[in-house]
Parts: sequence; structure tokens; C-alpha cells
Amino acid sequence: MNPLVAKRINRTLAHLCLIIAAFFFIIPFIWLVSTSLKPLTQIFTFPPEWIPHPFQWSNYARAVEYIPFWTYLRNTAVITIGSTLGVIISCPLVAYSFAKLEWRGRGVLFFITLAVMMIPGQVTMIPLFLLFTKIGWVGTSLPLIVPQFFGVPFYIFLLRQFFLGLPDALREAARIDGASEFRIYLQIMFPLAKSAVLAVALFQFMGSWTDFIGPLLYLTNEPSYTVSLGLQQFQSQKGTEWGLLMAVSTLMTLPVIILFFFLQKTFINGITFSGIKG
Repeated sequence: MNPLVAKRINRTLAHLCLIIAAFFFIIPFIWLVSTSLKPLTQIFTFPPEWIPHPFQWSNYARAVEYIPFWTYLRNTAVITIGSTLGVIISCPLVAYSFAKLEWRGRGVLFFITLAVMMIPGQVTMIPLFLLFTKIGWVGTSLPLIVPQFFGVPFYIFLLRQFFLGLPDALREAARIDGASEFRIYLQIMFPLAKSAVLAVALFQFMGSWTDFIGPLLYLTNEPSYTVSLGLQQFQSQKGTEWGLLMAVSTLMTLPVIILFFFLQKTFINGITFSGIKG
């Protein structure tokens, strides 16, 4: 077979497999949006009705009035932006020191960082809760923001792999010109790692935006709730307001989709190049 033809066939088959896989992944989202626009009588019909008739656009207006949606959205945005900023500040700096700087105990500390990655979050959940209770942070958003300013092991590992792929000649040239190590990091290395840093920021944004366990543990008063906690309020003794619940869930999902749509190329580049060397 002609190599060019074989290559085209392989590419076509690969795209076909990806389309099929994407179809199964997108079905739940289509059902989410469809249900958010249905009257209650159509939600549980069998066989399922994918296209609402009529479209119940009022579900969205009723949903944001049913709960203090805008307050919850503001709280979610503050926590998400704060934690993402903490990751962007701390993780690249620590990763750079692991990748490019020579200092005593570096290998041991990096081994401990990798070991921490292996510990399930459920193991540290109670000790952290007791710690934050002792210092009076329970009931505030601080436990969901401040820890990110001290680094996240997985993000540190990911960024370290990226920094290892950057040539040392850049540092040496800057050092000859009299640049300090911190200036080399800030003005040369950090900008070169932009794609990897944005990938990490997107990971953190998605994790913090959709987090449920963290807010459930630490946010004890209703005015500080996030949207993920607010979704519980659509369930009551009289039943669940499924249309309204799906409407708010759709609104909550849209920022992540939009952000990924605009940053997908940078995100993919950051993930790809992080595994080149290490």
C-alpha cells in the first residue's frame, strides 16, 4: 500500500475514534442543557425527549432567584481566583528551584514532595480540619485559598518537568550579564514556561470552581457558600426542582468550557512539553 494512502487511512481512523469518544463524553452535557429547558412533566418521560417542547427559558430566571445565586457566584469566583493566583505564584518558583538550582537536600525534599502526591486527600482531611479549627479559619474561605500559596505537589512536579527541558545556556548568559538568580527566573524562565503555568492554572481553576468537599467542610454559614454548595438547596422535602437544578448546573459549567475553549492550545502545549525531559 502506498505510504501516503496508509497515513491518510490511519489519520481518518484516528479522527473517527476521537469523534466517537467525544460523542459519548458530550452526551451528559447535552442532556444537562436539555433538561434545564424542560417543563417538569418532560424530565422523566420514557423514552427520553431530547428536545424540549416548549423551551422553558424561565427555568434560568427562576433558578437564580430560588437561591442567592449571585452571592454564591461571587464567593466561588473569589475562592477560585485566590487559589489559582496562589498556585501561579508558588508552584513555578518551587519547581524552578528543584529543576535548575543546586542546593543541599534538594533530592530528599523532592522525594518527599512526590511521596505527598501518593497520599489520598481523605487521609489528611481530618488533620487539616482540626488545624484550621485551632487557628480559627473554619467558617471562612481562607482554608480554600491560603494553602495554595505554599505549593501543590502535583503542579510542582509538572512544572519541574517543563523547567528541566529549558536550556541552561540561557541562565548562564544572563548570569554573565550580571543578573541575579531571581531575576533570571522572573524575566527569562517564567515567561518561557507560560504555557505550562497556564495549564496548571487551568487545572486549579477547574478544580476550585467545581470543588464541593472543601466548601462543605469549611464554609459553615450560608452567606459564604459557593455555587456547588448552593445546588443542594434545590432539594427539599417536597422533592427536587430538577429543571432549576440543571439550569444552575449549566450556568456553573459554562465558565470552565469558555475558558478551556480559548486556552486549549496553550493548555495542550503545556501538558505535552512538560513530559519531554525528566
